[in-house]
Amino acid sequence: MENKKALKLIDKILTDLEKSGINTNTLIEDLKALRSYALEQQVPLVVKVLRLTYEHIEENDSFLIPIPDDEPIEDVEEGEENEKPLEKSDDVNPVESLMYLISLFKDLKNKMNVMDLADYRDALNA
Repeated sequence: MENKKALKLIDKILTDLEKSGINTNTLIEDLKALRSYALEQQVPLVVKVLRLTYEHIEENDSFLIPIPDDEPIEDVEEGEENEKPLEKSDDVNPVESLMYLISLFKDLKNKMNVMDLADYRDALNA
């Protein structure tokens, strides 16, 4: 997202998650506020993912969606490896997965971020 207030809110959410884990009271309010910025910027994928995320957290009191698996990238420069380790579907770290999801909103020009957001959307819909 490009809105400075939205970026500050993303940083606040990430800091809160790192410090105290998933605190549903403040987290859901922050996600709803972030969604309003996405509505202003007319980013439908982000709006949908944020809504599905806070509804999922309200329902489960946690975030039970794993980080999407990395697909090997053919055109990675030689010697480089993917930074994100592969996640097993049955091994979900709710805070880590949610932090990864929230961090994706920072750079929506990155195609991999948008693809991962679509994977989260699909998993939340399932």
